[in-house]
Amino acid sequence: MPQEKIILNPDKWIDKYADYLFNYAVVRVNNEALAKDLVQETFFAGLKSAKKFQGKASERTWLVAILKRKVIDHYRKINSKKGQAEVKMNFYSDGENEGSWIEERVPQSWDNEPEKLIENEELKTQLEVCINNLPEKYAMVFRMKTIQEFETEEICKELDITASNLWVIIHRARTQLRKCMEDNWFNN
Repeated sequence: MPQEKIILNPDKWIDKYADYLFNYAVVRVNNEALAKDLVQETFFAGLKSAKKFQGKASERTWLVAILKRKVIDHYRKINSKKGQAEVKMNFYSDGENEGSWIEERVPQSWDNEPEKLIENEELKTQLEVCINNLPEKYAMVFRMKTIQEFETEEICKELDITASNLWVIIHRARTQLRKCMEDNWFNN
């Protein structure tokens, strides 16, 4: 029995998918205005390429694929200009507080000591410098996997590399970042 072909219904996209796509985008770019723009671009691109839709996936899956492309394009544009991307910073490695935060959401110290605020800002700046000093491919793969949390398969397909090559690049990037931070931050 042949599977029914899914037909696009662009008139319902905003009602059905806007919130989901926005939440998907804002997690990846950490900027509400940019996330809204990316969702709008996704809908526009969907309308433009509706004739190419083969009906093999659901509307939502197809729109998410377009949005993923828009997010990747956004970061490519930033990386090509040697711009700065978000950096996740780990603060706790165990217990109920385990986790990491995007730098803009880093918990502030309870006592708001100016020295600690300055030190956190300097640490963040040094980490950004170290990431920017990585070879371009290392920095891009590191950001996509560690910061933007793209799936391994997605990165491999996008950058035309194997999974083992990706993990070698991640390992080398982390090793270089650790050395850079040790040389420029922890030993000062």
